[in-house]
Formats: sequence, structure tokens, C-alpha cells
Amino acid sequence: MGQSVVLTDPATGSTAEVAVDQGFNCFRFSVVAGDRTIEVIDAPTDFASGSHRPSSHGIPVLFPFPNRIRDGRFHWQGVDYEIPESVGLRDPDGNAIHGFCIDLPWRVIRQEANFVTGEFQLSRDAPSRRDSWPADFILQLTWSLEAGETGGALLRSDFRISNPGETPLPWGLGTHPYFRLPLAEGSTAADCLVEAPATEAWSLVNCLPTGERTPVPASADLRRSPRLGELQLDDVLTGLPSDKPVESRLMDPVAGLEVVQQSDPLFRELVVYTPGGRDAVCIEPYTCVTDAIRLEADGIDTGLQVLRPGAEATTWITISAGPVLA
Repeated sequence: MGQSVVLTDPATGSTAEVAVDQGFNCFRFSVVAGDRTIEVIDAPTDFASGSHRPSSHGIPVLFPFPNRIRDGRFHWQGVDYEIPESVGLRDPDGNAIHGFCIDLPWRVIRQEANFVTGEFQLSRDAPSRRDSWPADFILQLTWSLEAGETGGALLRSDFRISNPGETPLPWGLGTHPYFRLPLAEGSTAADCLVEAPATEAWSLVNCLPTGERTPVPASADLRRSPRLGELQLDDVLTGLPSDKPVESRLMDPVAGLEVVQQSDPLFRELVVYTPGGRDAVCIEPYTCVTDAIRLEADGIDTGLQVLRPGAEATTWITISAGPVLA
């Protein structure tokens, strides 16, 4: 059985659970809201055992690249890099996918009742993957629980990215939360509403961006709060607010409950995915578009970040659940 850490918010009795050995994935978030408990995240109860695909449950952490890199190959500052199948996850088309931290143990460096901080360093925790990226990195993540403003609870993720080496670090960060719907018995997932403020979408071919951005198509326009039953998506949305936190929302109108995800404006893309055969939806904040490190070489504005040697960057995401605000 893999190591897991249970967090508790003493004010509400809400809990969360983090699978330390499975990518530091927060795979359970149970919110006590009055006399009801909302199970926010979709994952098997034994996810921490390691018997389930790490990218298909909970809240996988995607770093130093979210989503795909075509063929697992790229060119950066005069050097060709390859991510062999033996050292990284691949999709069915042979593209590298979801970074280097998603499927390996992290190290717990701080812990109290309502928070836990984990650390992952490429050269230390995945040495076989070090040569597949231009620079070493240290990623710290703190999961914490606190009382929410609407009578529920809030799950916060705080990220710190550090470059401990002597060469610039290109990076992109994303999370891949599987939100469970409906939010209460007596409702149906198909009738729950999905909302996000994206105004544009990246054109995709086989899940890889062409580099073109277009107005968001009606089938993926979440500004209109469509029902989940109307959606069949695996889209990269953009055109998000850059001057305030990015907010997406899931609403169960029958239960009068909602889940709200907010992220730092640094997360300029949202991947929205409706996994087939499951009462769940993924709304995935990304700091850069899919295949950013390749598209950047073509002069496309992708959101790819570059951290100088010795520098740090911080960012955050929150998820809250509780009654719908009147």
C-alpha cells in the first residue's frame, strides 16, 4: 500500500487525501457543508495503492510540461532532446504526455493536520529522466484545507518552482482534476452545469495544437453554462482573463451545490475533457498550451516560462465546494 496523507479542516470537518507515492496526487476532497458531504474528486478509494493509472484519477500534477510533446522530441537552445518511452508516459500516438512527476513518489518535507508539502527534484527523484529535459528543477507543492466563504471548504494548492542548476529552465505547469458529478443524490450528472470564461480555442489535430487560435466554438463555449450531458470535449481553451483569477464553476442545480475552481492568471489555458463512460469532467488549468516547447520555436506565444539559474516562481490554484450563492 502506497503512502498517503489525510488532511482535516477542524472548522468544518472536511477532509482531503494525498497519494504521496503516486505523484503527490490529491485524490479525495470530501466537503462537509451543513448536514451534507460533497465528494468533489473522482478516484478509486484505493488510488494510493498504485494499482490505477496515475493520469486517470484525482488531481494529477503535470510538470515540467502539461499534456503532450509531439513524438517526445524537441529542440531547445541548440540541443535536440528526446523523452524515451522507457522514462516517461506516452499516449497511444507515441507523444510524450503529462511530464515527469505524475507517476513517481515525492518526498514529504512539512506536514500538519490541515496541510502537507511535498517536493520533487528531477535529478534526485527521477534521475533516469534528467537528460530528457534542458535543466534540473525542484517542484514544491503544498496542499492545504481551510473553511470556505460559502459554508463549505476550500482546497488550496501552492506551487514553488526552483531552478537549482546553471542553465535556464523552460517549464509549464498544469493540473488535471477529475471532478465528480452530480454533487448529491437525487441529481444527475448530465443535468449539472459547466461554466468557464474562455473566449478562444486552440485548433487541434490529434490533440496537438496547430498554432492557430480561433473564437471558441459553440460546442465548447462554457460561458453559456451548458449541461454536462451536452458536452463531448477534449479541447484546449484560452482567451482567459489576465487581470484577475480565472474562475470555472460546476453547478448541481437540483442539489443547490457548486464547485468553484480559481487559479492564478498565470494559468492562461484551460483543457476541458469529458472522459467517456464516467460521471465526471476535467477542467485543467495550464500555464502554457500543449506542445509549448515545440511551438515556441516557431515564434508562437505559448505561455512557456523560462526560469533563470537560481531563480524561483510561485503560483496557486484553489477548489471550493458548498451551497450555490444566491
